Amino acid sequence: MEGRFHYYEGYDMKEVTFPERVMYELGIETLFVSNASGGMNPNFVIGDLMIIDDHINFFPEHPLRGKNFPTGPRFPDMHEAYDKQLRDLADQIAKEKGIRVVHGVYVGVSGPTFETPAEYKMYHRLGGDAVGMSTVPEVIVARHCGIKVFGMSIITDLGLEDQPVEVSHEEVQVAANKAQPLMTEIMREIIKRS
Repeated sequence: MEGRFHYYEGYDMKEVTFPERVMYELGIETLFVSNASGGMNPNFVIGDLMIIDDHINFFPEHPLRGKNFPTGPRFPDMHEAYDKQLRDLADQIAKEKGIRVVHGVYVGVSGPTFETPAEYKMYHRLGGDAVGMSTVPEVIVARHCGIKVFGMSIITDLGLEDQPVEVSHEEVQVAANKAQPLMTEIMREIIKRS
């Protein structure tokens, strides 16, 4: 896909996650997701590629709310939302190619505002390393369908405790565009080797 439907644009969760339902019907077995996100981990720098190990869902609407689709159980297990073998393979590829990667927990929020300093602090203290306005609903539905997921965030700005930083959409786009070729290189190599 090129782009996605964002909850903050006014789409409901059924619309946001409709592409994953279509992917399931097409027989897709593995989903690669990526996003631009704000880093909250003091060890991160702008431009880092963060392999998503797990997520925290702060969206006000759950994508599986309502009648259960027959693609999966009513209460799907989310203990490994992001496939461990794919994460390990990404680490191996990044090491071979000399690409810096970090690992972390992605916090999904509805947006469309960037976070306040207090929100960054709260999300980090709750266990988050990066925060963004997408990804989590799609991953939940993909896992409900039995689709394996690999996820990566490009750290486009930083919201560190006691270091408030103003951020603009334009700055986020510049950082994302600079790191995207490295992320694409890792993902292409995972596809070749999987």
